[in-house]
Amino acid sequence: MFYGAMPDYRRAWHSGGTYFFTINLLQRQGNDLLTRHIALLRNAVRSVRQRHPFLIDGWVVLPDHLHCVIELPKDEADFAVRWRLIKSVFSKGLAMTERRSEVRIARGERGIWQRRYWEHLVRDEADFHAHMDYVHINPLKHGLVKQVSEWPYSTFHRLVEKGVYPADWAGSEEGKLEYED
Repeated sequence: MFYGAMPDYRRAWHSGGTYFFTINLLQRQGNDLLTRHIALLRNAVRSVRQRHPFLIDGWVVLPDHLHCVIELPKDEADFAVRWRLIKSVFSKGLAMTERRSEVRIARGERGIWQRRYWEHLVRDEADFHAHMDYVHINPLKHGLVKQVSEWPYSTFHRLVEKGVYPADWAGSEEGKLEYED
């Protein structure tokens, strides 16, 4: 058993990399903060993208967490600054109503987001497709809708318009989807 300091979290820093992320609210149970304040979240992302560009391949916002697949510019690998700023801009737009621990107060942190997040460097085309499908199937997986097309907070609709997904797609193995290369 390991006793000692916190583990050294290893991140896969890759200039121009394509990444899958899961970002969670601190209090997830019964929390609809992200969908309730979707305009604020969109504005935070838009604002950060102006200063620290990235391409959004896929994105879904659920009530208490979000998933996305993004691509960094060819000469950049710092996704952490982007997430720090998105979280910060979003949080600053909300009235402070959450309970905060003494540790968070001492650090000047809000009690909105989990500090850590899940990041995965996409390895190849099959990995990309799997993560894009995971992003878009998520509202159905969580029982929020009966069809993927019913969830409004997703890039699914944009990708249907581009012909990537059929409008009635539900994540089955009925054939490979045609993504742009």
